[in-house]
Amino acid sequence: MSIETSGLTRVFTVRRGMRRERLVAVDALSVTIHSGESVGYIGANGAGKSTTIKMLTGILVPSSGSVRTCGLDPVTRRRELARRIGVVFGQRSQLWWDLPVRESFELLGAIHRLPRPVAAERTAQLVDELDMANFLATPVRQLSLGQRMRAEIAAALLHSPELLILDEPTIGLDVLSKQRLREFLIRERVERGTTLLLTTHDMGDVQRLCDRILLIDHGRLVYDGSLAGLSARVGAQRVLVLDLEAPGPDLTGIPGTEHLDSEADGLRQRLAFDTAATTLGAVLSAAGARCGIRDVAVEEPDIEDVVRRVYQGG
Repeated sequence: MSIETSGLTRVFTVRRGMRRERLVAVDALSVTIHSGESVGYIGANGAGKSTTIKMLTGILVPSSGSVRTCGLDPVTRRRELARRIGVVFGQRSQLWWDLPVRESFELLGAIHRLPRPVAAERTAQLVDELDMANFLATPVRQLSLGQRMRAEIAAALLHSPELLILDEPTIGLDVLSKQRLREFLIRERVERGTTLLLTTHDMGDVQRLCDRILLIDHGRLVYDGSLAGLSARVGAQRVLVLDLEAPGPDLTGIPGTEHLDSEADGLRQRLAFDTAATTLGAVLSAAGARCGIRDVAVEEPDIEDVVRRVYQGG
């Protein structure tokens, strides 16, 4: 078991003018994350995500409830836990600001008590996988945001942790760098069985990296399940884009679908369909019986829209 919480709660006391008020940042959170899972922990700003992570890593003490990370109490066994997890906080760095990236890696290898050959081999692998060779000799303070994020992730993985917690890992990265990082994280999971807990506002990260979604709102868990299940819960639909062999009339009346629009006199048409009511194969078969189809594409529900619908629906 990588993470197990039961009734996990954190309350802060805040001053509002002359009054003191209780702010419940995390409210009776009970979740279990098994070893090797990849979980997206998502929610609006202020929902309680960062507070949860700080309790999972022993930085904050829970007000009530219990938490076990890698089977350990994060507060009483924080030093032991640090050897088994890797964490990247969006606004905090574990690299030395004035040192070259390479020297930061060497220091971290020593802190984790890695044998020199092991540290050197792992560093070389991470440098290659994350394309960092051209800035290894650069002081951390001179790195671009995208370069620093890659170095931070490498630093968190240097000791091959059981659990990797990432806060906005693709921030500042261009499209190609994002894709390379995502592919690397997928390989890391497959090859080493690493458990991944990801907080992000980039829904591309969630779609490509996460098998399971935890959605939190005002400190409370409001959804725990698959991305497809979350879309189905709020009635989000997939969209089938059809490129026809010749212009034709609107493909209306196909069971389980809604015709959204047509372009170029019907040469391209978009049909929304609910997977609970029909299947992609059935829609294609019905459309193909009425016209010649040259190409197809499927647009998945926009996850930001799905989350917004959950919040609006209470």
